[in-house]
Amino acid sequence: MLPVERFTGFINQHNLFRRDTKILAAVSGGMDSVLMAHLLSLSGYNFGIAHCNFMLRGSEADADQEFTRQLSQRLNKPFYTINFDTAAYASEHKISIQMAARDLRYNWFDQLLKTEGFDTVALAHHQNDTIETILLNLTRGTGIAGLHGILPKNGSLVRPLLGFTRDEIEQIVTAEQIEYREDSSNASTKYARNKIRHEVVPALKALNPNLEATFENTLRGFRELEQLLDETVERHRNQLVTVADDEIRIEIDQIDKLSPKRLLLFKLLQPYGFTEPVVDDLLTALGKHPGRVFESGTHQLVVDRKEIIISELSQLPFEEITIEAHQHTAHFGNYKLTILHDDSPLIVKDNPLAVSIDADKLSYPLTVRSWKQGDQFYPLGMRTRKKLSDFFVSEKVPLHKKKDVPVLVNANGNIIWLGGYRLDNRYKVDDTTKKVTIFELTKI
Repeated sequence: MLPVERFTGFINQHNLFRRDTKILAAVSGGMDSVLMAHLLSLSGYNFGIAHCNFMLRGSEADADQEFTRQLSQRLNKPFYTINFDTAAYASEHKISIQMAARDLRYNWFDQLLKTEGFDTVALAHHQNDTIETILLNLTRGTGIAGLHGILPKNGSLVRPLLGFTRDEIEQIVTAEQIEYREDSSNASTKYARNKIRHEVVPALKALNPNLEATFENTLRGFRELEQLLDETVERHRNQLVTVADDEIRIEIDQIDKLSPKRLLLFKLLQPYGFTEPVVDDLLTALGKHPGRVFESGTHQLVVDRKEIIISELSQLPFEEITIEAHQHTAHFGNYKLTILHDDSPLIVKDNPLAVSIDADKLSYPLTVRSWKQGDQFYPLGMRTRKKLSDFFVSEKVPLHKKKDVPVLVNANGNIIWLGGYRLDNRYKVDDTTKKVTIFELTKI
């Protein structure tokens, strides 16, 4: 007799879904997922069956697909299936076959949730899958989050078989004579997970026959510790992190007070894509190397004099552009530059992103670029040259903002204007000016 009460008890204990939830059951045709489908059916849940053919095992994969189709007919449940050219996808995206299959599978599940009105996806992971996942994470170094194992519920994904071990599932399926398909690739130790399943776990069970129960008790402690850590990190985030002008800032002297410093700083920076090795390098740079820049896949972190500053990576690269005499607009990075030619000597006031320049002193083509080491100009009101690097310091321009300042350069190489900051004194409008050219920057 199938353990329906135990199955539904686990579902209710972890609040996986309700009787009226519309469930999409991921069924490969293997022992675990077939048992899950039978238990869902006997328990009276509303579900459909989804099957992926990754086209990696030829006729064997096709037979799995047909078996699952027939299973859905016997259970009188809706059936959804799809064929993926997994090898081509892996090659195109330069990822492993396993990662390609995972991406394709979950993307399709997300699509079915939206198009077919399902509420959740049921996956047939069990306790031994959790053990294998933790051992894999330990060898790969995924940190604390990798030690909580597979969660019963994670967003739209639920795992109602996590209350069973692999041995228990095999005993149930054998006793009830439930037909299923055996994936021949499961026996291969070519894949890391299979190597752990067939070689590492049996050795551990020889040391501890109650390995699954021991892991489950240990995992409960890890999950509670992770919850405690998350609460601690959020408390520090609220106290230390300030957000202004789309930038995240943390004072360096506050970082020095964190304990344990490395762990808490990593957790504070993790949402922005920074890894533990980057945090190690960052801790070495704090207070010693202002101007050091670190990048993740999505963000940039700059070590300023008294704080670290995090901002999203610009989507628009700052490439040098040229401006011809006839142009009225140009684009530089995140700015639009509007150029107005006027016959009267107008002077723009109270707008740091706009400037009036004596038109007769301009030699085209002009250039707009980022600053370079060694750049010098004559700041408005001064008759002596000043290095841009010194000017940025005196104006307290943040280190990470210097590269974002548009520098307007004349054809003779002279700097005309630091957009948003200062005009060069040689190009100002005076009593001898006959006509002006007005430059105005707009952030886009």
